Amino acid sequence: MSRQDVVVVTGAGGFIGGHLVDSLRKRGYKRIRAVDMKPFEEWYQRFGDVENLQLDLNLKENCEVAAEGADEIYNLAANMGGMGFIEHNKALCMLSVLINTHMLQAAAKYGCNKFFYSSSACVYNADKQKTFEAPSLKEEDAYPAQAEDGYGWEKLFSERMCRHFREDFGLYTRTARFHNVYGPWGTWFGGREKAPAAICRKVVEAKLNGTNKIEIWGSGDQTRSFMYIDDCVKGIQLITDSQILEPINLGSSEAVTINQLVDIVEDIAGLKLKRNYDLSAPKGVNGRNSDNTLIQKYLKWEPDTTLRHGMEKTYAWIYDQYRARERGEAGVVRESTAAR
Repeated sequence: MSRQDVVVVTGAGGFIGGHLVDSLRKRGYKRIRAVDMKPFEEWYQRFGDVENLQLDLNLKENCEVAAEGADEIYNLAANMGGMGFIEHNKALCMLSVLINTHMLQAAAKYGCNKFFYSSSACVYNADKQKTFEAPSLKEEDAYPAQAEDGYGWEKLFSERMCRHFREDFGLYTRTARFHNVYGPWGTWFGGREKAPAAICRKVVEAKLNGTNKIEIWGSGDQTRSFMYIDDCVKGIQLITDSQILEPINLGSSEAVTINQLVDIVEDIAGLKLKRNYDLSAPKGVNGRNSDNTLIQKYLKWEPDTTLRHGMEKTYAWIYDQYRARERGEAGVVRESTAAR
């Protein structure tokens, strides 16, 4: 691919999309089209040397605007968030099927050479995630299908849509199942944040306000793995350029309980907090981890940033953002005003 070809990133105003755009810029791509439905001032990262478009990709005509002339499309646009958002917005999550369907149609119409789709570990069969022992989920464990209600079913359906556009129309498609991505320049308050960011924020609040307590959703025994954003961006590119046809795990295999995640953040912050457990709060499945056998086989690589290292960077960023918000500063958005 030439550095002069048009590369499209949808969901570019979001957490992962913003990091992907920045990575493409640093790799020398000159014609990047960043697309998101949010107003520009709400994008987490925005770059002046990029073609930034505010478009609602639920609408087919907007997907055609986004895709026209594109050589590669990275479709990260979706309605999503942490468990609190997913469990209370199932219909909204399901409607993301419009985005991927219309983007696939537009990619096929304009002869796009490569199409990447961001799926999720929420596609996995819930019966395989009832234990707290962090079952390592293989790609085959998505079937027989019993995905996370709403969000997971939309992702599973859209995976198959990508497959059938490849088989029926010859569109080059690649799909990765993300496992809990975290890091700086993402959602950290407001209801859409995921566990690492939420816990960092709660620890920062306890530290600065002297409350000495933290609320944890569920029993704290739930197990997860968490992938640092740099590993996610690297994996996206490796998978897009690979010969991997089936959806594949993209996640860390370093599983921890939520209680252990809190331990790590407390240690980073230098304090111990009283833990209050809200057993009625959304908590998701009991256990989930990424089995990385296939990605190691195909790419000789897997996400390898340690959770401690990634959380140190994430905590420091959220701490600074929290203090900026206390001072009445806008915070959050990182802008580059470099001319195109």
